[in-house]
Amino acid sequence: MPKTHKISSIRRSILITVLGFVFVFISLAIFYISSTFLKESKQQYKQNIIDLGNYVAQLSVEDIRTNKLNNLNNKLDNFKSLSSIHYIDVYKKYPENFGIFASYNFKMGGSISKNTTRITSQEKTLYASPYFEDDIVKYVAPIEFNREEIGYVYIQLDINSGLTFSTRLFIIFIVTFLVLLASVIFISFRLENLITTPLRELNADILHISQTKDYSLRVKPMPFKEIDILARNINNLLNRTERHITKLDVAEQQSLLLNIELEDKVNKRTEALKDSNQELLSTLEKLHQFQGQLVESEKMASLGDMVAGVAHEVNTPIGLGVTASTLLSDRLNDIKKSFDDKTLKSSQLKRFLNEGQENVGIIYRNLNRAAELISSFKKVAVDQSNEDFRQFNFDELLKEVLLTLAPQIRNTPYQINITCPEDLLVVSKPGPINQVLINLILNSIIHGFDNRDHGTIDITVMKLGEQLNISFADDGHGIDVTIKDKIFEPFTTTKRGEGGSGLGLHLVYNLVTQALGGSIRLDSEPDKGATFEINFPISEQLL
Repeated sequence: MPKTHKISSIRRSILITVLGFVFVFISLAIFYISSTFLKESKQQYKQNIIDLGNYVAQLSVEDIRTNKLNNLNNKLDNFKSLSSIHYIDVYKKYPENFGIFASYNFKMGGSISKNTTRITSQEKTLYASPYFEDDIVKYVAPIEFNREEIGYVYIQLDINSGLTFSTRLFIIFIVTFLVLLASVIFISFRLENLITTPLRELNADILHISQTKDYSLRVKPMPFKEIDILARNINNLLNRTERHITKLDVAEQQSLLLNIELEDKVNKRTEALKDSNQELLSTLEKLHQFQGQLVESEKMASLGDMVAGVAHEVNTPIGLGVTASTLLSDRLNDIKKSFDDKTLKSSQLKRFLNEGQENVGIIYRNLNRAAELISSFKKVAVDQSNEDFRQFNFDELLKEVLLTLAPQIRNTPYQINITCPEDLLVVSKPGPINQVLINLILNSIIHGFDNRDHGTIDITVMKLGEQLNISFADDGHGIDVTIKDKIFEPFTTTKRGEGGSGLGLHLVYNLVTQALGGSIRLDSEPDKGATFEINFPISEQLL
């Protein structure tokens, strides 16, 4: 979606620009003037209170020395005309401390008792230079006689009267700003009217041309040079547009003729494509049927290999059991004959019992081994034929798979390492999982370790939330880059003509994605082995 362009008026832009400039200029000027004035006023108040303090100190020296309190109070009364003075305290040095000798509060009236204090010694030190506190300035001036401090003067002034000039300054600023604002607004409207009037006329001409679609019309000349140049350029655009429309009309007529011809050709080719598509659909249907048959054949071939392997594996313990039972039968016949002939010796009977016990143990162990093999094969066979969900131990499933593949991997130099929690219970379809693991192991042995005298397969299983992750990795030849991207497609094999159908990994892909509802990903580089990452949903209990 195209970004919306924000549009503003010329009047508003002019007004904001000029008004903003004037406001900033006046604000900076007033700020500078006010800061300078207030700074100088503050400095003046400092000097005034220092002068006043020194003056009162000079007036008080003789009265403090002669202890003339009334005379000093009369002198202090002369400052009543100064309304900015709150009070003046004259302190005298007594033997124990400094106390007020004379004082008069010019704001409230009245005096303070003798030998009291209004400020502490810490405040006296603080007020040794003029100290401003809100609208009050405080100052302490020493009273000395012959370079000895005999007292001090504490003065407090109200500087509130200094705010009158600030108020007038603020009023002047407001009035000046309003006058300038009115002037700016008037000038802005005047400029806007001079600029926008020709633009409105130009806009009206263009709107009329657009509504009538008569591109032979032209806009009239404008009074200002810049806008007149714009009008001329618009007229040039209208000239080109008129010529272009004429060419388009001619081209449209030609296009209509071509469209009629093309329509005839398209109709003919559409009929031909329909026939070709029908043939392709029939061929594709046959190909799908053939592919399904090949996949089923691959499953049966894999099952046949397992049956042959298990049969071979079962024959060994059964053969050992038959041999042991035959030997036991021969020894039993010898004992029976000796017993009938009454030539049976105790040593012969003891040897028979020992050998019989050993042979019975051999028979039991091998028959039990055959029973375990058959039971494991039955579980695998049932799992491969049953696609229902059930709860099972995944570690036991892996052991059953290795037991089933024992004939194929026993006499090989390859090693299979399994990492799986022994108590991992999941709810899934064991049959497709069996088939996937068997196909991956055989694929590594046949293709990954081809013409190699060593190889390692690592199978790692872990539970990730409601997903089961199986990492199947070998250190074989890896998968060639030419077939890596289509390795899961049917009929992809490196042993075509050598018994490879190219359906093994295709079957694995279908089982993982369709039967288990999961995903499989391949990561492989030449001579660095191959890794299959399998993920599919599981549950810890039946729903």
